[in-house]
Amino acid sequence: MNKSTLFLKIFLIVFTFTACGQNSKKTQKSKTTVSSKQSNIAFKTGAEQTALYLPMLKGKRVGMVVNPTSVIGKTTTVDSLLKLGVKIVKIFGPEHGFRGNASAGVHVDNEVDAKTGIKVVSLYGKQSTPSKENLADIDVMIFDIQDVGVRFYTYINTLQRVMEACAANGKEVMIFDRPNPNGFVIDGPILDPKFKSGIGMQPIPVAHGLTVGEYAQMLNGEGWLKDGLKCKITIVKNANYNHDMPYELPVNPSPNLNTPQSILLYPSTCLFEGVYVNHGRGTQFPFTVLGAPYYKGIYSFSFTPTGIKGMAETPIFKDEVCYGIDLRNYDTSIFRKTRQINIQWLIELYQKSPKKEDFFNTKLSKEMGTIEKLIGVADFRQQVIDGKSEAEIRASWEPGLSKYKEMRKKYLLYP
Repeated sequence: MNKSTLFLKIFLIVFTFTACGQNSKKTQKSKTTVSSKQSNIAFKTGAEQTALYLPMLKGKRVGMVVNPTSVIGKTTTVDSLLKLGVKIVKIFGPEHGFRGNASAGVHVDNEVDAKTGIKVVSLYGKQSTPSKENLADIDVMIFDIQDVGVRFYTYINTLQRVMEACAANGKEVMIFDRPNPNGFVIDGPILDPKFKSGIGMQPIPVAHGLTVGEYAQMLNGEGWLKDGLKCKITIVKNANYNHDMPYELPVNPSPNLNTPQSILLYPSTCLFEGVYVNHGRGTQFPFTVLGAPYYKGIYSFSFTPTGIKGMAETPIFKDEVCYGIDLRNYDTSIFRKTRQINIQWLIELYQKSPKKEDFFNTKLSKEMGTIEKLIGVADFRQQVIDGKSEAEIRASWEPGLSKYKEMRKKYLLYP
């Protein structure tokens, strides 16, 4: 029995295509789902299942949206596919760059990758969307980036822009799906369009409970792409995956998410980017400690942020001793039980602050973001100031959150 016959017997590939189109209000099938037929194989990411998608790439000019999380085993997906004969003509790098050596929010320039000699187009610099010229010599665009399941993590916004550009220019997008390490949490208020920004583009909660492949289906299905575009997508599914499955990432998804603990705390502690508190930036344990100099005498735990190249060069309270809360040993299994983000830490630090008038004041540091853009709604700031309980704040997230959970079911690829 030859190899091609064997693969045909082992794998089932189902194709359901429609061309990219505009301004359609109706539900359209514009995806292909590629998955293994076998149920007894071990877990694998989409990228690892090369036998499923290599036939579809044969003879095609390939563009790749990738970063350091794009791996097959211990080798980058780019290097792996080049060795397998895939013709990669261009690489597109998101926030932090293709090689992941740029700090959060720092613009990245176009370059030629020193290792492969392939041109790298930055999507986090002078442009955020592939241009018509960028796509002219590409037949199919591969998106292979690890997400962490949070609205303000920018890679899903990169996905949207790539899908829009490819749809407008008649190009297919192939998504190598990867697990969502926070996939068991669906929580937070739904983003109010008034606070749409680079850290939140669509009406989804803080923790959205989707893989990248599922989110791509939602972008198409809900008509969220620009001008009503529908993008032709092929999703190479994870094998033997479910949203409750614990998953420890093989590569840090970004410089400041450098431990499994930080990734699980991130949906909760990233909210501190919108308040006058250091959340571990400028330390080797970002998103797992919280504090400020003015909590001296209130909390005994302390840490001192410094400038760290590639992570945080100018963190808030740089070189000042900060006092606060140490979450490095916090039991993150609590999140699996509650399936909720933690807003109590932010409420507590506001209540214990001797400088309450400064807590949300973005004029005090250029490192601060706006709490409304992070949480996604207008009333959260005042709710905290007014001393509302966590239960009262959560009640204000309804009925939007429940409606989202129901809508989400239409796009699930996994239990």
